[in-house]
Amino acid sequence: MGESIPEITLHDGLTVPAIGFGTYNLNGNEGAAAVQNAIEAGYRLIDSAYNYENEGTVGEGIRRSSVPREKLRITSKLPGRYHAYDQAVTTIQESLYRANLDYYDLYLIHWPNPKQNKYVEAWQALIDAKKWGLIRSIGVCNFLPEHITRLEKETGIKPSINQIELHPFFNQEALRKWHETHDIQTESWSPLIRASDNLQHDTLQKIARNHHKTISQVVLRWHYQLGAIAIPKSASPARQRENISIFDFSLDDEEMKQISELSRPDGRIKHQDPAVYEEF
Repeated sequence: MGESIPEITLHDGLTVPAIGFGTYNLNGNEGAAAVQNAIEAGYRLIDSAYNYENEGTVGEGIRRSSVPREKLRITSKLPGRYHAYDQAVTTIQESLYRANLDYYDLYLIHWPNPKQNKYVEAWQALIDAKKWGLIRSIGVCNFLPEHITRLEKETGIKPSINQIELHPFFNQEALRKWHETHDIQTESWSPLIRASDNLQHDTLQKIARNHHKTISQVVLRWHYQLGAIAIPKSASPARQRENISIFDFSLDDEEMKQISELSRPDGRIKHQDPAVYEEF
């Protein structure tokens, strides 16, 4: 893995980098070039999803890079419309065909879609796909404790990771603590907030100046010190390098507190509450 990036060991034994690379809206040749550049810059965890319609792009970026496949950790996700067991199995296979990969290191259920009430079926498909060697580690996205508790109760297997919306304006403190108690790794989507103007906050600007770092670097360092794996996205090689350069400084307890206190009860970017939101 990238020499400067610490590793985290999931409860099933898979090691993953402490920061990854997001690929949402990276498509086609430009997307493949962005993925390749990210890998060459040192990223080893690459995050994709069936619904991003770019698993092929990610696979092409991997093939263009100089880093052997076994040194990478590639993630994709199962969409809500394919939670039924047989459909889930087929979709996992299709994800692999799209990317031209033999296996995914991580495969996640993208949303629980509780109204459909098929996420346990989907989870059983991921469990079986792992047994068949198609996936190395299985997890979820946007699941609440009651969803995860049900998965473990009905199948005996709990997720290795839960990827959730997490940023300074929605710090997910309670859910992060629940993850820690249950040995589930927290991963952060939209770690820098898609509405980037929100990052131009006086508190963040002051902390960034104190460390001679960018606001993005400060926020990503905050994620790291929380114990969460951030997956920032950028097509810019310079920004990619900037986002990964967070291991040569640290935030003190007061700075961590100041950033965490920016959180708001209504801090979700698009008000996507997993208790009711349906993704297809």
